[in-house]
Amino acid sequence: MDLSGLPLRTGWPGETGRVAVWGHSAVSRRGEWVARKSGAGLIRIEDAFLRSLFPGRAGEPPLGLLIDHSGVHYDPSRASDLETLLATHPFDDHALIEAAHLGMARLKDGQFCKYAGFDPDLAAPAPGYVLVVDQVRGDASLRHGGLDGPLSEHLFHDMLVQAQLDFPGARIVIRTHPESIDGHRAGHFSQADVTGPHITLCTAPSSPWELLEGAIAVYTVSSQLGFEAIFAGHRPRVWGLPFYAGWGLTEDQTLHPRRHRKLTRAQLFAGAMLLYPQWYDPCRDALCRFDEALDHLEALRRAWREDRKGYAALNMRLWKRPHLQAFFGRWQRLRFTNTPDPARVNLVWGSAPAPEDVQIRRVEDGFLRSRGLGAALTPPLSLITDDLGLYFDPQKPSRLEALIAAPPPPGAQARAARLRQMIRDAGLSKYNLGGDLPDLPPGHRILVPGQVEDDASICLGTSRVRTNLALLQECRAQNPEAVILYKPHPDVEAGLRPGAIPEPDALRYADQVLPSTDAAQLLAHVQEVWTMTSTLGFEALLRDVPVTTLGAPFYAGWGLTRDLGDIPARRHARPSLDAFIHAALIAYPRYRDPVSGLPCPAEIAALRLSQGHTPKPPLLRALAKLQGAFAAYPQIWRR
Repeated sequence: MDLSGLPLRTGWPGETGRVAVWGHSAVSRRGEWVARKSGAGLIRIEDAFLRSLFPGRAGEPPLGLLIDHSGVHYDPSRASDLETLLATHPFDDHALIEAAHLGMARLKDGQFCKYAGFDPDLAAPAPGYVLVVDQVRGDASLRHGGLDGPLSEHLFHDMLVQAQLDFPGARIVIRTHPESIDGHRAGHFSQADVTGPHITLCTAPSSPWELLEGAIAVYTVSSQLGFEAIFAGHRPRVWGLPFYAGWGLTEDQTLHPRRHRKLTRAQLFAGAMLLYPQWYDPCRDALCRFDEALDHLEALRRAWREDRKGYAALNMRLWKRPHLQAFFGRWQRLRFTNTPDPARVNLVWGSAPAPEDVQIRRVEDGFLRSRGLGAALTPPLSLITDDLGLYFDPQKPSRLEALIAAPPPPGAQARAARLRQMIRDAGLSKYNLGGDLPDLPPGHRILVPGQVEDDASICLGTSRVRTNLALLQECRAQNPEAVILYKPHPDVEAGLRPGAIPEPDALRYADQVLPSTDAAQLLAHVQEVWTMTSTLGFEALLRDVPVTTLGAPFYAGWGLTRDLGDIPARRHARPSLDAFIHAALIAYPRYRDPVSGLPCPAEIAALRLSQGHTPKPPLLRALAKLQGAFAAYPQIWRR
């Protein structure tokens, strides 16, 4: 409300003031009385139509508010701001309608609805049924639509009867409301209404989109699922007067006295989802666009889906345990153990050995990691979990390869292009160590990044060239006239990992050695990158710098690089650069905001890295070990 220019305060309002109430809730009557007595205006507040993982009664805050100065969207007795908007807005802005089409496509592709926390493992009924949508008793849209009490009992059962008359012999599926599934409020249908084998009660928290896609018709009184049914391609039959009825997109049992305009699906979506709500980004603590709110919900839902059943984390180093608990223990506490748990998914770090008879997810650092080295115990902002393999092991498929080979989801390439520009503008890299840029020799400059020579990506992903010195020798042999710049790996420079080349030996093949140099800044001053498997090659692609690979890094073999190593034959897809970036930076890693502590999209991680808001490493290794020892007890170390 503050961000919307309507800061809340207590006290008696003046005639020019306004009183805010929550919809038509029981306590709103006090605010209505104050508004009448004081002459102040009245504002009604409600949840937006894309709310959260779970209903508000589960305690989760909304991602958006509907702030209405005229009425409330579910009360047809007077025109709300939404109704006026839908009735009068020209909807002739091409960019607005394009954004609406993209929003509809993203909701359908990602199966997002008002409450996004449905169980992805639950299948919908076999297609070919009539979907009848239940609502909770006393729902505001029923009470203020004149449909509450005994009338609603008859209305819902009449609707069920009519569905059977309209589709004789067809299967009928009654969808129970999420609040009824969770036990918060009773609905209108129960098992007693299942009067034959052709009627079933769907009480499982399965995907509403799958229910809609399998339906041959949709019947509702005033449920928001009727609104979502419109975007699933249905023309729902509606018994009440919800906000989406009366615009030519529904079969209305009751004609609305004011609504005569005919809208397209995109116009309805633009009004109800893009223009009417105030969307909120809890990580930035700022108002945001619809697509940004959806990005956040997407990250939140992914974390819940993957983590909700809990993990056993096998043989994790002590210093890693606090941030692993923070990443993966939001809904179920991680169990740190040395013994595999057959009842849970077992997290294993990197390519460490793992038993074959239990479920395994391998964990690694993401590609936008931190400001500081992992070897220096700097906690990450991003982690990768892979249920197939790992991105740096080309000997077997990985989840990243599957994402790269799949068609990108709606809006993915444009979003990746914006993220790529954000990374370039902020000069971000994996570790963001900074450093000065020395004077560079003129000519055609080739950057050769050194690597940790016992790194798994070299052990698993190279054959002929496997050392930093051999890489320099090969680069010089094939580029005798080029200016070769050698940048040692930060872990090697810090003395933490093997791979050092004595400077005289390096200068036999390189024109300049660049210790402690900002890698992101350096990429703007070179014409090529030659590498075995370094992620610096990926960072070069982000900046349109040509890359030659001598191994098989995750970004090789897709038509984006010149590859001299042995590339797996299965990498035959040819994604665009932005489709590849979406897979590697948005869809594959998990991100956690170090400010809010919430799962977050890649854009928030990039923002935090650019602002320097990142977790700090433990002051002492001994302290890190002590903290890790208590990591299995989050009540001790986690607020």
